[in-house]
Amino acid sequence: MKNLTLLILCIASLGLASCKKDTIINQTTPNRTVVVNVAPTAWTLSTDGFTYYTILNIAEIDQFSLDNEAVLVYISYDNGATYLQMPFVYNVEAYSTVISKGKVEIDIESSDFQNATPKKPTANVRVKVVLIAAENIS
Repeated sequence: MKNLTLLILCIASLGLASCKKDTIINQTTPNRTVVVNVAPTAWTLSTDGFTYYTILNIAEIDQFSLDNEAVLVYISYDNGATYLQMPFVYNVEAYSTVISKGKVEIDIESSDFQNATPKKPTANVRVKVVLIAAENIS
């Protein structure tokens, strides 16, 4: 009787030990990066004369991106060797961004009140826009 009970326990143990283990992989949308070269002619002086701006068309920024993801903007004056994250102040210019559906506006304003007109970029600048996927838990 003991042998029969022991045999049944061994068979049950082998049956339970042979269960298949499922690995669940949390699939997320990868982050996306868009790099745009901006020519010096793409910058426009605002009507008040205090701001140079350019508007970049970035189709990847949709309403979902605005509601749920992070959008980071970087600018490079040395063809991508180094990047500065916006907003920032460099010399006497203050750089900022306005992000909307399908667009990124980059503004350069003078932070020196004695010299109200900022300096317009005289060479191509590289702008990197990074869309960071995130799950909205609110």
